[in-house]
Amino acid sequence: MSTINIKRVKSSEIELKDRLVSIQRVAKVTKGGRTFSFSAIVVVGDENGIVGYGLGKAKEVTEAIAKGIDDAKKNLVKVPVINGTVPHEQIGKFSGGFVFIKPAANGTGVIAGGAMRRFGVGRYTQRIGKIERFVKPA
Repeated sequence: MSTINIKRVKSSEIELKDRLVSIQRVAKVTKGGRTFSFSAIVVVGDENGIVGYGLGKAKEVTEAIAKGIDDAKKNLVKVPVINGTVPHEQIGKFSGGFVFIKPAANGTGVIAGGAMRRFGVGRYTQRIGKIERFVKPA
């Protein structure tokens, strides 16, 4: 994947909205018992093409979300928006997961489920998204 067209943006003069993508409870097992902590994935954006994501980890849920928002504000990028949709099909892959996003016609809306629906803070009002997970056969 090429990173030539990614433009970093500073969050100082932009009013950003945040959305919680997921929150996980993590347990660390020690000799004295289980210690619980939380991790939160947060997406922020101005609904006009600027979007960022962040991961926060803490002992409390609210602290994890706040850390995720701070991390997302440090990772803002400008994404292209053409007629309210993505300019071309895009496939993302990390480990065993695949994400597929393609442009949609005007009036289609958002056809996506799960975590893909929460990425609407980037101003994509028309898009088709899909999360696919494959397990390697043994």
